[in-house]
Amino acid sequence: MGTPLTPRAWWAQRPPAAGAAVMATGILSVGLHLAGHEVLSKIALVLACAAWLALAANFGYLLLAQRPQWLTRAGTPGALTAVAATCVLGTRFAVLGWQVLAEALLALAVLLWPGLIWLVVRRWGRRMPGAVFLGCVATQGLAVLGATLAAATSTAWLAHAALVPFWLGIVLYLVALFRFDLRQVARGAGDHWIAGGALAISALAGAKLLTADGPGRYLWNADDNAVLHDVTVLLLALDLAWLAVLLVAELVWPRPRYDVRRWSTVFPLGMSAAATLSVGAAVDAPGLDTPGRVLLWIAVAVWLAVAAGAVLSARTALRPAGTGAAEVTSTARR
Repeated sequence: MGTPLTPRAWWAQRPPAAGAAVMATGILSVGLHLAGHEVLSKIALVLACAAWLALAANFGYLLLAQRPQWLTRAGTPGALTAVAATCVLGTRFAVLGWQVLAEALLALAVLLWPGLIWLVVRRWGRRMPGAVFLGCVATQGLAVLGATLAAATSTAWLAHAALVPFWLGIVLYLVALFRFDLRQVARGAGDHWIAGGALAISALAGAKLLTADGPGRYLWNADDNAVLHDVTVLLLALDLAWLAVLLVAELVWPRPRYDVRRWSTVFPLGMSAAATLSVGAAVDAPGLDTPGRVLLWIAVAVWLAVAAGAVLSARTALRPAGTGAAEVTSTARR
């Protein structure tokens, strides 16, 4: 019989892309809040926080005790999930009114972003997987959290500062698009969905910037507001178009087996739901409410399926090889 992995050893082997599980669960919490399902939203938030703390502990351990391994992982696109996940959680806390905690998470994300984005972007090559879009996702995460805090605290300079990662994120998306291997749409293991998710978080950032301009603030003049409005609507339309393409690809080329990168499928679905609901409110388009809610429940269903796959995968990894056969033999003898 084989030797099972200990829980600590199994967790240490989690790739940086595992951070997408925090992103997916965190954005579901945001979406459920927007749809008015507070109990479910808070349950998702607790799960996301627990996963974030575990990943943060692993991140810190590698940084302090295994620096070469940390540098290797930090150079992969999945490392940027650390920034994105932190921003998603910060956004949910800001909505809850826990501004100090949200501000601390924004400061942490801002601290992590420059080093990680440099390590990742300088290793970009040709024909990259969907994780290449995480540069956009992490950058737009800063814009979303910054704009959310600006609205919550009536801080004009923070809203103006959030414009920088918003436009930079769009630039990073365009650069990533030319490096993305389009064959991943048919062959990808799940992270190819980030091609749409990056547009969704960009649209969400635009919606947050629009709503940050509340009564008496006058953050944007008429021209600025019109540009932000039109770009936000365009980003959402492009995101929904990408989702349609990706969904058709899943039906034509099914990939039912569990892979940790499937969390990067859940995240774009949840983010698209949150973006659709937020953009609908920001641009006064109530017709977007129903599509947003439909996307939200699809995201919840996919989350449950991927979570079940993750549990089964973990049980297999932590169980000695041959355990199943031994159980069958024992049962037969009885």
